Amino acid sequence: MDKKKRAWIFVLIMTAIVVVDQIVKILVKTNMQIGEDIPLIGEWCRLHFIENEGFAFGATLGGTAGKIILTLFRIVAISAIIWYLVRLMKKEDTRTSFLACISLILAGAVGNLIDSCFYGVVFNESYYEPAVLFPPEGGYAPLLQGKVVDMFYFPLFEFNWPDWMPLIGGEHFLFFSAIFNVADAAITIGAIWLLIELVFFSPKGKKEEVDEKK
Repeated sequence: MDKKKRAWIFVLIMTAIVVVDQIVKILVKTNMQIGEDIPLIGEWCRLHFIENEGFAFGATLGGTAGKIILTLFRIVAISAIIWYLVRLMKKEDTRTSFLACISLILAGAVGNLIDSCFYGVVFNESYYEPAVLFPPEGGYAPLLQGKVVDMFYFPLFEFNWPDWMPLIGGEHFLFFSAIFNVADAAITIGAIWLLIELVFFSPKGKKEEVDEKK
């Protein structure tokens, strides 16, 4: 495939992911209040609106300074990924699947960066009622201090560990407890796919495979 055509395809895919991510977040933010839960398919597939101040799946850095540092880190990381992806796209021998991994990670990172940078400015709080876009009284936080909107919740099954088990005996286990968004899903899929690419399709991985066949 022509390099320019391939590049445009990935740009369109990344744009689509970011647009879908933002549409879902805006709909949730303006129609639900924090903690509200809407079953989609039984009890194991639900919309559960929360906001977090940190990385994917709720990991955080404390305080205002931590939030700003995290947002700035996202900006630096995204800039580095863009630079790396542009270099890869200029090479004829770069695997299309490898570009897909990096593109998914980049799109997801951009989606969450938008929340961190701008949501505090353009939305008010969602604790007691759905938020308003561009409220007259202003947003809930300054630039770079917005919270990331999460909503997809898949508590597939849960149980209590047997009492006789060491350390975890009697503890409650829930799978899958993370609440995430479209951007988080893109990052996770991209990262897992990238790991598979590096292990099985990198030059080193191919060499080891050849050696095993000898």
